Amino acid sequence: MNQERLMQVLLAPQISEKATYVAEKHEQVIFRVVSDATKPEIKAAVELLFKVDVESVQVSNVKGKVKRFRGAVGRRKSWKKAYVCLKSGQEINFVDGGNA
Repeated sequence: MNQERLMQVLLAPQISEKATYVAEKHEQVIFRVVSDATKPEIKAAVELLFKVDVESVQVSNVKGKVKRFRGAVGRRKSWKKAYVCLKSGQEINFVDGGNA
């Protein structure tokens, strides 16, 4: 795969109460990814950037919410979320710059 493309696949880690719970219980990390990313691309990007072994990847499309402002109806962008399952004994620590 193109290494330049892999550097652009991951947008940001998804930090939330649910993401923290999933990380502790299932050894998974949740990322926000570009909307046209595939599972093999996400796996390769995480392995390249964080130097960890990925067991599996699950992908979810999140629909943008409808919001109203002064009577005008707008919609937030839809986005894609990736649940990355790491092999046992491995973790990604975002506080220390990525490597565990």
